[in-house]
Amino acid sequence: MTASTKRRTTAAKSRIAAVSAIAVAGAMLLTACGDQTDSGAKEETKGNASAAPLNDKLPQEIRDKGVIKVGSDIAYAPMEFMDEGNKPAGVDIDIAKALGKVLGVEFQFENSTFDQLVLGMNNGRTDIVMSSMTDTKERQQGATEDAKGGADFVNYFKAGSAILVQKGNPKKVSTLDDLCGLTVAAQRGTANEALLKETQKKCGSDKIKEFISDQDSDSITQLQTKRADAVITDFPVALYNELNAGGGNLFEVVGEQIDAAPYGIAVSKKNTQLRDALQAAVQQIIDDGSYGEVLKEWKAENGAIEKATVNAGK
Repeated sequence: MTASTKRRTTAAKSRIAAVSAIAVAGAMLLTACGDQTDSGAKEETKGNASAAPLNDKLPQEIRDKGVIKVGSDIAYAPMEFMDEGNKPAGVDIDIAKALGKVLGVEFQFENSTFDQLVLGMNNGRTDIVMSSMTDTKERQQGATEDAKGGADFVNYFKAGSAILVQKGNPKKVSTLDDLCGLTVAAQRGTANEALLKETQKKCGSDKIKEFISDQDSDSITQLQTKRADAVITDFPVALYNELNAGGGNLFEVVGEQIDAAPYGIAVSKKNTQLRDALQAAVQQIIDDGSYGEVLKEWKAENGAIEKATVNAGK
């Protein structure tokens, strides 16, 4: 998705199962620290808190609970997806585990649709959003439909959009201009949808037939079944599908990465203490090397940042 009004993004290859095997099922919880029973979680949290260097930076309410509730659209491999065991996996999941260690709390992921994540957070359903969400001024201000109420963003990654096509590129697509007259899919409420609509304006009478889906995996399915000629998605997602879907024989990425921009962990504007604790935690895992290990594991090093910032999106 591009760096316009809306976006999710990332940049990398991956080593896991094909997107077509990923099933998203209801609200899923991820415990970053082992045993998921109540007693096990409480004991684990106490142990982690005592060893965690940044636990005292968290709001007292979260320290008492030992949990940070995370809203996410868990259908976006390799960033966040359900693995073959139907458990959350991916870059964001592993970064959250690393953050949990230095903060001494569990990060519990709750599955939801992308365009409802910020609204759900601002209504108290979750504490934060971590879902490959591009930090933009519009989202900070709540000026987009997918960010009602606005949010602050702790930046932890960067990525841009890409065009994914069928293997062999039968429609000979190389740039956004080549999409005019084709059927193109993108996910609702993202910068990729915004990029598609901006491209549409340049097509004149040779209109794009738009397929806007609620989940990015639906867009990929449309391409696989040849109901769509191309998909605009985040670069790392496109690259992951090129390398993994159908053993690498279904899709290919064309052109260059478009408008790389920062991903942000969304936090309520009212919760500045949590925001600042997360910023410190992101910087901590960058400095201690655990952040780099996660990105290397997922072959996502191209999206690495060196400094944790807040609201750096334009």
